[in-house]
Amino acid sequence: MKILLTGVTGYIAQRLLPVLLENGHEVICCVRDKNRFNNKFDILSNVKVIEADFLKKETLLNIPNDIDVAFYLIHSMSTQIGDFENMEEICATNFKNCIEKTNAKQVIYLSGISNAEDLSKHLSSRKNVESILSGSNFALTTLKAGIIVGSGSASFEIIRDLVEKLPIMITPRWLKTKCQPIAIRNVVEFLIGVIGRQETYNQSYDIGGPDILTYKEMLMRFAKVRKLKRRIFIVPIMTPKLSSYWLYFVTSTSYALAQNLVNSMKIEVICKPNNLADLLGITYIDYDSSIRLAFDKISQNQVLSSWKDAQTSDIFSTGFTKFIEVPVNGCYKDIRTVQIENIELSTDKIWSIGGKTGWYYGNWMWKIRGFMDQIAGGVGMRRGRKSDTEIVSGDTLDFWRVLIADKKEKRLLLYAEMKLPGEAWLEFKIDNNNILKQTATFRPLGLLGRLYWYTVLPFHGFIFKGMINKIAES
Repeated sequence: MKILLTGVTGYIAQRLLPVLLENGHEVICCVRDKNRFNNKFDILSNVKVIEADFLKKETLLNIPNDIDVAFYLIHSMSTQIGDFENMEEICATNFKNCIEKTNAKQVIYLSGISNAEDLSKHLSSRKNVESILSGSNFALTTLKAGIIVGSGSASFEIIRDLVEKLPIMITPRWLKTKCQPIAIRNVVEFLIGVIGRQETYNQSYDIGGPDILTYKEMLMRFAKVRKLKRRIFIVPIMTPKLSSYWLYFVTSTSYALAQNLVNSMKIEVICKPNNLADLLGITYIDYDSSIRLAFDKISQNQVLSSWKDAQTSDIFSTGFTKFIEVPVNGCYKDIRTVQIENIELSTDKIWSIGGKTGWYYGNWMWKIRGFMDQIAGGVGMRRGRKSDTEIVSGDTLDFWRVLIADKKEKRLLLYAEMKLPGEAWLEFKIDNNNILKQTATFRPLGLLGRLYWYTVLPFHGFIFKGMINKIAES
């Protein structure tokens, strides 16, 4: 089948795409910016990449008419710009109007479980999107999931941060809320399984694993799987705002996402019974097993996607292209070069930089800068990196975003997503003469930006010199 896949740079779609290809489907990938697409799929004959922004209906002309099925995997809960409810409504309306003009017989929509009477803004918005997509000339199949557990998923990483970092937790009362987590493998199986199944047309299904747990039980069972002793005390006085700050400072989530998560976590997300798993021959994976499977992927360095890579600010709302060309005029630069002996080793070091590996020199200074950024409301150093050894365009790398990761050309270009009075780039490039060139570029914004550069200049002398020398060591 010819399948249109939206939300391609998101967590779910990155897991779904390789399975669609394995099953022999031709996939049309919709991205806002081709530079963010994982180029290991771009070379395949049954993959076509088109640029489309569903907030801007004029960009949807590239979507072909001869598609059979479309996946709607777009959401805006983690955005830090605008009203995500309004954004989701616009996206859904533009998507529906566009797909109605194609040959698509089915749209598959991944939503959230919304059976409670009082819903959070996030779940209300998800339910509204389903209403918008319903009643069209295509059949809608809606799958509703709660907490998704898998390596790199938001829920998994937040629980992991809490359990790994805090031996004793003073927690808000929403930890008593019940939910029904589901393994990411099961989610992908359901998404694949309903393709072209007419029994599922114009139907809505809740999908959830075999365990119904409170959030406290999820934390404690996670700790048990990890063989960690943890104590959790629930207090009634922690307000939603304090809860959001608690998540923001302890975990790697943004404050905007933390707010939406807290509001949603106060709502029970329990599945209504249905026969979809039996119909598709799917065996549910229990919560403990899903945790073990996630850590198997982490230990093997095979995390396919991470929620942290999702675009959560307006920095790249116009695309990556304008940032790939590093500016020259009106900029301050720190340029260092060094002769290297072992090209392969130095390239591997560049491709492993950040995250658990660190920045090779003055790591404590990088951590202090990250903490200062977090205090200012920035991303800090908490995001780490998805893989210890692999980088692709669009990945997050501590408080940087990867713009170019071309191992063949031995070039890595990063753009700073920290709070700055200006813009910053960091580039590593090894030329044909075995010269490693490391360039830090800063384009200041006003007087404050210029003062900032000269304030941190003495530290650059230590950090950047030490970093390039460590990378060049054989």
